[in-house]
Amino acid sequence: MSHTDSLTNTRQRMVVVSAVEVWASLKSLLQDSSEETSPQSKFSSVGSNQVCDLTVEGNLMSLHYAELQEDMTEECVTQALEGCFKSCKEGIRSFLLLIQGGYYTKRDRRMVEILQAQFGAEALKYLVILSVEDGKVIDTLDDTLLDLINMCDGRYSRVASSAPSDGLRALLEMVDFMLAENGAAGYTDAVLAAVRKRSTENSAMNMLKQKMQEAEEKAQAFRLLMQQQEDRRAREMEELKAKHAEERMKEAAERKQYETKREGLEEAVMSHRSMLQLHMGTPDDETKKISIILLGLSGSGKSSALNLIVERAGNQYSVNGPGHETAPPTLFCERRETVAAGRQLILVDTPELWDEDGVENVEQVKDCLALALPGPHVFLLVLQVGRFTQGECEMLGHLQKIFGREFAEHAIILFVQFDANQYRPQKINDYVTGAHSTLQELIRKCGCRYYELNITKSQNALSYPQVKDLLAGINKLVASHGGHPYSTKRFSVQELQDRNNVIEDRKDGALEVNYLLRDE
Repeated sequence: MSHTDSLTNTRQRMVVVSAVEVWASLKSLLQDSSEETSPQSKFSSVGSNQVCDLTVEGNLMSLHYAELQEDMTEECVTQALEGCFKSCKEGIRSFLLLIQGGYYTKRDRRMVEILQAQFGAEALKYLVILSVEDGKVIDTLDDTLLDLINMCDGRYSRVASSAPSDGLRALLEMVDFMLAENGAAGYTDAVLAAVRKRSTENSAMNMLKQKMQEAEEKAQAFRLLMQQQEDRRAREMEELKAKHAEERMKEAAERKQYETKREGLEEAVMSHRSMLQLHMGTPDDETKKISIILLGLSGSGKSSALNLIVERAGNQYSVNGPGHETAPPTLFCERRETVAAGRQLILVDTPELWDEDGVENVEQVKDCLALALPGPHVFLLVLQVGRFTQGECEMLGHLQKIFGREFAEHAIILFVQFDANQYRPQKINDYVTGAHSTLQELIRKCGCRYYELNITKSQNALSYPQVKDLLAGINKLVASHGGHPYSTKRFSVQELQDRNNVIEDRKDGALEVNYLLRDE
């Protein structure tokens, strides 16, 4: 029997953090389900707490819930959560946050804050988020919920009235992965005792800091009193000097008048210069644009990664979408644009730039560089996790022949994962540590700059912070080069601009042909 199986066969007890309405929705969803494989549920009471015993495909789970009314004080919520935790005397303990239809309300955030205050930051290591979806479902997840999902290592699941067993099965798998990674015993009394001890020590330290602050404030008040006395004596001296300073005051007035005239002349000169610049015309501000070329072998996931970057950079997140499927092979260079953090991003997708014999396609190279104007600033080398072939071993050599020896100084490696069946994909640092020496050497030559992107349905929420990290790394690399683009010596800027015009004319011609065909 594997470690995961042993966890599954042990009754798992979860302290439910939820508003009364959401708990009632979950209860109604389980009791009213008509699904043939619907989980068995039994509701009972232990003191003032409610207990839901679930059996999902032979696996046992107990949900312990204390009513958390909206008008309850923080102290009452704390007492309710602690009483619910103490009622879980046997089995593996963890925490379950229930939200309604993907909405993360202020009330939910307040309960999570109280949970952390009572059980420490360790509570998030054993927290799973479950969205109860028996009615309206939000289209885009809130940023604060995405941050919480990220802190919980992507443990976010959904249970719908149409198929509750699927959502609960996913919940069980996430709990098993969580316990396997953070401790099979779950959140124990020993963990809580350590949290309480640390809280007591922090309180004592805060009290000491408060006393030191009060002492500093008294010292500051004394220094202020002394300064006021010094100021008073200084004013008395100034009053004595003022009686004999009429001539100096006249000189000061004349000097001030002269300075005023000089400042007026300087302002006029600056205004005239600005008007000249306005009439001469100023070019568009190209410094806010960042141009990125995605490179890699066919099937590495360049197009899928580009689509997900564009979507997440625009803060788009659809929980009802089918997930990202593998995109068809790229046959020609294509330019996409989006805006992130006030800066325009230009992303250029490319096919393979060389054939099986290593002969480069010069036309495609010109196209990708022309479409990347005013860049390129960054080259994104896309590799698929779990696939590192002989062609990818030789990829850096081909790219340096095409773009120049300094290519690696402007390159970032992006690892793409396609695996919709894993709730906890392999961490990228673990993958790199155990990777082939040739891959590790490639990463080293690119300045150890690498990021990951999960293009899966189950890890859809986790891709949002991954894209944020990637864009931050791109901005950092561009800043390290002073914002200047990568200069290729093979083609002049004029030649690339002419090429760009040819591409635009070709695109307009294709659109006109399509229009005429539709009219026929």
